[in-house]
Amino acid sequence: MYQPRHFVETREHALYGLIDAHPFATLVARATAGTAVNHLPFVRQGDVLRGHVAGGNELAAMDGAAVVAVFHGPQGYVSPNWYPGKHANGGREVPTWNYAVAHVHGCLRVVRDAAWLRDLLDGLTDRFEATEPSPWRVTDAPADHVERLLGAIVGIELVIERIDGKFKLSQNHPAANRAGVVEGLTRRALGNDLALAALMQAQEAVRA
Repeated sequence: MYQPRHFVETREHALYGLIDAHPFATLVARATAGTAVNHLPFVRQGDVLRGHVAGGNELAAMDGAAVVAVFHGPQGYVSPNWYPGKHANGGREVPTWNYAVAHVHGCLRVVRDAAWLRDLLDGLTDRFEATEPSPWRVTDAPADHVERLLGAIVGIELVIERIDGKFKLSQNHPAANRAGVVEGLTRRALGNDLALAALMQAQEAVRA
């Protein structure tokens, strides 16, 4: 990943925070027939990521493979019209895109243990049902149906060996321009705009 020094993010709490807030990852691995790219949610437990795939997924046969899991945080288009400095430097500003990502490197472990898989499903369900008024539980499904599903999946575990973080949040611009971007994102309020503005404001608090 191209890493200008302005945008390098190494703080563990910031990187883990992005992973926890945006758990749906793109998992990339080198396969026999080329590059294998899959998309799946993970739950993080300390420095370990856990998920599952269908038994027929190519990852099910890739135990020990070196992989990269890419977690995408908020992102959005930045208009040069948002920079107050545009008028002071003769319009020498151009559009760009702000974003935050974390690339997690490690080796894949494929798990077929039924108890491990059941614990994983319980954890995933509890994590993503937490905001529901009446959270669904795995036990709400018939036991025989759950057992059939467990037989059709395999677990995926990834111990985090290294994280490359890139938070491109206008750090290479003066404070007035950064404030202009936050104002522009807040006014537009489309897609990830408000989350991106909040992340930029959190970065400003670190600077203070």
